[in-house]
Parts: sequence; structure tokens; C-alpha cells
Amino acid sequence: MDETKELWERYSRTTHLLGRVSSILVLAMLVCAPFLIGSYLGAYPDLGAAGKAFFSVGLVWVVSSVAEFLIYTPMLGSGGGYLAFVTGNLINMKIPCAVTARDTVGTKVGTKENEVISTLSIATSSLVTILVLALGVAALTPLRPVLQSPALQPAFENVVPALFGAMACKYYRHNLKLAMLPLGIMGLLFILVPSLTGSTSMLIIPSGAIAIGFAFLEYRKAGKKKEENKT
Repeated sequence: MDETKELWERYSRTTHLLGRVSSILVLAMLVCAPFLIGSYLGAYPDLGAAGKAFFSVGLVWVVSSVAEFLIYTPMLGSGGGYLAFVTGNLINMKIPCAVTARDTVGTKVGTKENEVISTLSIATSSLVTILVLALGVAALTPLRPVLQSPALQPAFENVVPALFGAMACKYYRHNLKLAMLPLGIMGLLFILVPSLTGSTSMLIIPSGAIAIGFAFLEYRKAGKKKEENKT
């Protein structure tokens, strides 16, 4: 038992070390790349204009980024979290992959088993993504007429809704009553204010709060009924 605990602590320390170093390196590369390319091509951006453009949208993305970190990190664990945030595409690819892997093997959020499964699933997803992108880039020119066909455009525009609709259906069936309240409120909100569709990451917090609040009320209600039945 002590040996297992020691191995897990060593694994956690190594994961955090590699994750922090890789995150810092990737962040530095992402920030420096545009300036290096601009300098090399003689198209260096106006820092004042770039700063104003960033702050006009940066504040929104800061809130969104913090919300995603607080929501997704407990689901993914340390290793999966580092990999997912470094490789990106969390909502469309990494989260569905990790959730599917977790449900397949039957692990629970917050356990060591779930952290290992999340890390393996996200690492596999990242490698597959790189392979598919490489093949896609190689085949882009010959397939361009097919991909730009008007008949396929509706399919490309609905990939994300189809992906999350399939995932949502699986969870909605467990408690349809609980799922319908936040879904109905958010759906009505998006219908009345269509511009909010660009802020879905921020709206995860209130929709999650609605679901948690309603679940708590249902839990209290069930508890009271249980107590009444006892008496």
C-alpha cells in the first residue's frame, strides 16, 4: 500500500513538472510566433492597435478561460488537464473523448483511475488528431473540389451540434426532468437573444448552477418524503 502511494505521488510530481514546463513553453511559442513571423516578413503589427483589439475581446475570453479551467480540470485530472489545455480543442474533441472513455471503463470523477483513463484518452485523441491533420493536409489539394461542394456545407456547419446532441441524449435519459429545465431556459434565452450563441462558454456557469440548484431541491424533496415515510 505504501509503495503504491509512493508511486502515485511520484507520478503526480512528474506530471505537474512536465505539465508546467510544457505549458510555459507552448505559451511562449504561441505568443512569440506572430511577432517573429511578422518581423521576418516585414509586417510587424502596430502594438497599440493590437492591444486595443485584444482588450476588446480579451476580457470575455479571460472569463471563459477561467470558467473552462474550473469546470474541466476536475473532470480530466492533472495529466489530462495539461494535455487538453496544451493541445486545445477541448469542447469539440478532448472532453467528449475523455467522457466516453470514462463511461466505457466505469471510472468516477476524482479518482486515480479516472485520471489515468483521462490522460490516456486525451493523449490518444491528440495523436490521432495530429495523424488526421497530417493526412488532411497531404490530401487537401486533391479533395478541395469535394470539400467545397455546396452539398456538403450543411454537414460541416452541424458537426458540433450533432456531436454534443449525441452525447447529451445519453445523459438526458438518466434524468430527463433535471435535464429539461436548464436546456429549456438556455434554449429560450438563445432564441430571444441570438447574439449569445457566441458566448456559450460563459453560459456554462449559469446553466450548470441552474442544474445543480434544481438537483439540490429535488434531493431535499426526496429526503423529506423519505422522512415522512419513516414516521
